[in-house]
Amino acid sequence: MNLQVVGCSYHSTSIAVREKLAFNGQQTAEALDRWREGFPQVEGVLLSTCNRVELYMAGEQGLPGSREVAAFLAGFHQLSAEEVAPHLTVQTGRQAVRHLFTVASSLDSMVVGETQIVWQVKEAYRLASERRTAGPLTHAAFQTALMVARRVATETGIHQRRVSVPSVAVADFARQIFERFDDKHAVVIGAGEMAEETLRYLREEGTRHITIVNRRLERAEELARRWEGKAVGWDQLTEALATADLVISTTGAELPIVTLESFRQIERLRHSRPLLVLDLAVPRDFEPAIAQLPDVYLYSIDDLKTACQRNLHDRQQQVPAALAIIEDETERFLAEWRHRATAPVIEQLRRNWENIQQEELRRLFNKLPELNERQREEICRCFDRVLGKLMHPPLESLREHSRHGFPGALLDALSKLFQLKD
Repeated sequence: MNLQVVGCSYHSTSIAVREKLAFNGQQTAEALDRWREGFPQVEGVLLSTCNRVELYMAGEQGLPGSREVAAFLAGFHQLSAEEVAPHLTVQTGRQAVRHLFTVASSLDSMVVGETQIVWQVKEAYRLASERRTAGPLTHAAFQTALMVARRVATETGIHQRRVSVPSVAVADFARQIFERFDDKHAVVIGAGEMAEETLRYLREEGTRHITIVNRRLERAEELARRWEGKAVGWDQLTEALATADLVISTTGAELPIVTLESFRQIERLRHSRPLLVLDLAVPRDFEPAIAQLPDVYLYSIDDLKTACQRNLHDRQQQVPAALAIIEDETERFLAEWRHRATAPVIEQLRRNWENIQQEELRRLFNKLPELNERQREEICRCFDRVLGKLMHPPLESLREHSRHGFPGALLDALSKLFQLKD
């Protein structure tokens, strides 16, 4: 049984190359169909994210090499194999198993501890199962990988500290000011990627009343529909700020959109209600002097980045414990994998001994025709126990040797001792 992964990742391949090789959901399904047609004897799972494109393969016999995989990936994207091959790395056996477990547990991610990757691994495995390119070997590997990811998540603190600026803004800084969010009015200024990620965290914290302000109203309306908020035009920014409890600003404006002078006018409408402003924009959207006003808590992206770096450091402290889990589970999986390879020899040994058992039982019952049904059952159970005890030592020896490598010599010895045929 062989397991191999061929692919590229952010570690050594530029985004310019990765984006050429990337697969969306529909393309992944089509690629798996082509894989099944081209390599019907080889199981395959294709994992494609913004940081990696990796093909996991497994089979009883030999597997395609990196050149064949390069030709397959390149052909799908109308690229030449020569253009793709230099960027692909190959990991086999133990390396491949450990790599899969490390990826699923987010230890190989650009941001260690990010939670999206486990969903991506699960989705890649689901799609391969649906397209019938996953089989017993990849089933075992990916199901174990997801179990390892759960162990890492529950037994270490690697996911507990948030490290993205929007997540820290909401979960760390805003939580210092507000005990609850369901009764707060949050205003998000801007409608780009940063704003959308912020909206996700606001919803996770239970925020119900969200207003999105953007120069392009249609973009604000699109986000509002997706996150169940309210969209308003740029001309209503003052009104939105006057009723806000929390403001998160993410625009790309070159100059502050709220100056000290303009905020003084807003302040009169607020009647001394406290306001938290998380300015995630570069350049800053809120003039720094606003922070000196009473009842205003203003933080810039630099303040948040410091917290992100501190949280990332805390995550890094959890890496050794997570790696220990991965090493433990890798050895356990490989031992079970190698032990599984002994199944044909074990089955043949068991079958031979069961045939002998049945032959001797028939002989015995023929000599003792006066036995009733209950006595016959008791004798059969006795023979079964003897067979089980005879099988136990060779099974344990095979399992023990499988922990340290494939027990080929022991299998050969058993085959010769008991005259097992291929």
